[in-house]
Amino acid sequence: MVVPHHATGARLARHRLADELTGLVPSALLADLVAVLAELVGNAVRHARPLPGGVVRVAWRLRETVDGPRVQLRVTDGDAGEGPRMRAATTDAADGRGLHIVAGLATRWGVDRDGLGQSVWAEFEPSPVSRPDLVIAG
Repeated sequence: MVVPHHATGARLARHRLADELTGLVPSALLADLVAVLAELVGNAVRHARPLPGGVVRVAWRLRETVDGPRVQLRVTDGDAGEGPRMRAATTDAADGRGLHIVAGLATRWGVDRDGLGQSVWAEFEPSPVSRPDLVIAG
């Protein structure tokens, strides 16, 4: 989907993600996905140029695995020149915690660049399900 390169873009993306994935992923995972997507879109709006047309592209991919759902979020903007980086934030700072939230909730995250701009992505891997028939010898 595309959203405006504006603060309302994060809200639109969050709502669409929640609408599409409710019932398909556990509610705790959905809450993490919504929080991370809001951070990624918010960062694109605050720190990067828009794509042509004044937009940011938002995508997600859900794949079912034996252990549960695997989800990748991707936000593409017109690039910021300098890629996103984690910053140290003081306790009274108004910002600087966004990528720490992303890193804390996602399994991994990163940045890809192409001729269009940059894509910041975050992946969520399922936790292995406890299986009573699985015996681990030590």
